[in-house]
Amino acid sequence: MVRRTQKLSKNNSLFLFGARGTGKTTLLRELYSNTNPLWIDLLSDKDEDRFGRNPDELSQVLKTGQYNCVVIDEIQKAPKLLDIVHREIEKYKKIQFVLTGSSARKLKRGSANLLAGRAFTYHLFPLTYDELGDQFDLHSVLEFGSLPKLLDFSNSDEKNEFLRSYVKTYLREEIQVEQLIRKLNPFRDFLEIAAQCNGKIINYSKIARDVGVDDKTIQNY
Repeated sequence: MVRRTQKLSKNNSLFLFGARGTGKTTLLRELYSNTNPLWIDLLSDKDEDRFGRNPDELSQVLKTGQYNCVVIDEIQKAPKLLDIVHREIEKYKKIQFVLTGSSARKLKRGSANLLAGRAFTYHLFPLTYDELGDQFDLHSVLEFGSLPKLLDFSNSDEKNEFLRSYVKTYLREEIQVEQLIRKLNPFRDFLEIAAQCNGKIINYSKIARDVGVDDKTIQNY
């Protein structure tokens, strides 16, 4: 198992942002395994029904005094909960709130309450050279990246299949659902062409011609 080097505050409330699959939930389960936090997973239908649709339920649970730590996973799924978290941070100074999200963009676009400096902000990225240690393979990282899940696959075909699924999920869950673009197919083409331009100076006009859209659209992408 790869040990992450990301350090988080043990006392102050915090946001942990990172792309899907970077290991946010795994890291928190490791760091908070001995604290018995109130764990709210907003990808779970049960938790989303209980807290996402009725944010005040969080206040009722905290009144019991059982918890000194609250983890809310994928907070962008229920941004209204942030108003309750803000209020409870003011009320319960000794409770740490740990909020994860794969999309800070969605929170900002929706003018969500980002707690006005009451929470530190951290970003978790794919595995680094230091974290991989002896498992670091430059050619593999350059070709496939270093998302933690890739370590589970022993051959290129499996890694490619995983990345195809990853892109489909990203397009569906973060691009289409958030209605960031009107047409997915040109954006799919853009992703492939942009990948080939990695490390090069961006030429908006050339990419636009290859994708079949105008320069402005490429800049928006």
